[in-house]
Amino acid sequence: MSSPAVATSLPDKRAKPKARLSGAPIRRLLAPAVIFLLVWMIVPLVMTLYYAFRRYNLMMPEITGFAGITNFKLMFTDPTFWDSLINTLILVGASLMITVTVGLGLAILFNRTFVGRGVARTLAIAPFFVMPVVTGLIWKNMLFHPVYGLLAWVFRHLGLNPIDWLAQYPMLSIIIMVSWEWIPFALLILLTGLQSLPEDQIEAVRLDGANKWQEFRHIVVPHLGQVLYVVVMLESIFFLTSFAEIYTTTSGGPGTATTNLPYYIYQSAFFQYDIGISSAAAIGAVILANIFSIFLIRFVAGNLNAGSRR
Repeated sequence: MSSPAVATSLPDKRAKPKARLSGAPIRRLLAPAVIFLLVWMIVPLVMTLYYAFRRYNLMMPEITGFAGITNFKLMFTDPTFWDSLINTLILVGASLMITVTVGLGLAILFNRTFVGRGVARTLAIAPFFVMPVVTGLIWKNMLFHPVYGLLAWVFRHLGLNPIDWLAQYPMLSIIIMVSWEWIPFALLILLTGLQSLPEDQIEAVRLDGANKWQEFRHIVVPHLGQVLYVVVMLESIFFLTSFAEIYTTTSGGPGTATTNLPYYIYQSAFFQYDIGISSAAAIGAVILANIFSIFLIRFVAGNLNAGSRR
């Protein structure tokens, strides 16, 4: 039997050295990805800022030079810009209300157990995988068409006159298409949040005698606070950049009834060939997106905090 001194002096062969990376090697490994992301994001933004303060019209290449804030003045004096700004706010606000409300209702429904729930979930999220261009073509030619559309067929069988939706209610039609496409996104995120709600909280509230509305108001909504942040933030950004649905259905019309900021930028660049004004409008769209996101986050956070205090 070996003595304790000899035993303690022998090296432990089972212990393996742990390989650790210091801060410098980690930064070197991350540097290519970070540089790529910076170039990918910063270079287009810097070029847009550069052209926003330059005279650059593809139809008049001889007129160049520093323009100062002239492009912004021309944009602010253009009635089409203000129409597009109002249409953008209407589209974003209405689509957000519809998608969050309907998505939350469907999430509560699909959080329950019933026959065929798996098939119903699959069908409910299917519109999210349809491309925006395809969405516009489906609604334009198969649903909203005043002669061959499904809605026209239903109206005729009900003894009513078919409606030319894209001509009589253009903005409502765009809102319906965008909402139909993004309701599944809100459904998926909110359903994930509901499934993480502890059952003991619901049982405790029910034992205290709370009804369904009180359970929804004081337990479900505060629990979904962070999830609502994600839904509102991401959807507001995507709604601000809606383009394909408008391009394939109304082309911004009739008149400027459905011209939003992305379509206004498209018209300035590819119809008027004025890169300076289109760049100025793009900068305005970026600023609007940040202001809109900050406002929505503070609004949602204030309502959730007030609801939790009550």
